[in-house]
Amino acid sequence: MENKTNLIVGALGVMFLWLSFLTYKVMSGGMNSSDMASARAAAQQTAPNTVPGQQNLNQPNTAAIKPTNTTTQPPQPAQPQISPENASEISFEESAFDFGTLTDGEQVEHVFKFANTSDKPLTITNARGSCGCTVPEWPKEPVAPGEEGEIKVKFNSKGKKGKQTKTVTITANTIPANTQLTISSEVLAAEGDDNGEVSVDIK
Repeated sequence: MENKTNLIVGALGVMFLWLSFLTYKVMSGGMNSSDMASARAAAQQTAPNTVPGQQNLNQPNTAAIKPTNTTTQPPQPAQPQISPENASEISFEESAFDFGTLTDGEQVEHVFKFANTSDKPLTITNARGSCGCTVPEWPKEPVAPGEEGEIKVKFNSKGKKGKQTKTVTITANTIPANTQLTISSEVLAAEGDDNGEVSVDIK
């Protein structure tokens, strides 16, 4: 700390001598603008803008800027990869169903029938709705080649007024791994409901 203080005092002394010399030259008329600019640059380099415990003001604050390292970013979950020799095939009788007009709060369900049209067992690992109002049920056991199965989709229209379109994503040992089903409806306000708000909900 004492050495740093001595250095700063010495630098300030040198700068003072430079300023005194410059003042003398200017007053005597023996220094042009080019000499003044050179002397000013030399004085700035000689005198550091630092005090103990603080950053040099003449240096850019590069420590505060951290480059983004893409290798540190968390990996994104990849879609399940199925080899062609182990892949099965799923075929639905229909991929979309319209419930028509419903009353707010009415709960309905529809069964999507499918068949395993390959020579490999069909395994459905997951089925998820696009929102909590759409709940699918699927067979947990593998479906043998040539056999059929069902996926039941329940829809709760509570609070879902207006045109509704929901999806169910089926994940299985197929290529591609995901198959999408769609349900739709027009939900009307229940009798005595004075709210009158209508929304279009497409998911």
